[in-house]
Amino acid sequence: MNAAARFRAAIEAGDFDAAVDEFTDDIRFFSPVKFTPFEGIDTVRALFRVLQRTFEDFRYVGDFPGRGQTPSGEDSQAHVLHFRTVVGGKQVEGIDLVHLDAQDRITTFTVMIRPMSSLQVVSEAIYAGLVEDGVVPG
Repeated sequence: MNAAARFRAAIEAGDFDAAVDEFTDDIRFFSPVKFTPFEGIDTVRALFRVLQRTFEDFRYVGDFPGRGQTPSGEDSQAHVLHFRTVVGGKQVEGIDLVHLDAQDRITTFTVMIRPMSSLQVVSEAIYAGLVEDGVVPG
């Protein structure tokens, strides 16, 4: 079982701490809610605390392994994890694009969400959670 599979299993078990343990210390998390990535394990761990509270009935419905380029252009093992969830009563569908390093750790994580109306709800909910937790200024 590789890091992407362990991450998925941890999320599905509701163990967000174990899921985040699959990330490298210098993880880069590319979110659809802001242009620049969330960087570093402490920031991403704080983000995942918000996600855990925000997503309802989160489930992965597909896993597509392959190879790909990280945002910095490095070739790596990659997985596309297809998910569905509910945020603020709104149906959300998306993918998590996960890149692994040679040590089988998750180095980059990119989230894409559809439809646009769901992305807006997710963005507002995550921002509110980050402000509430003091991760970003209000």
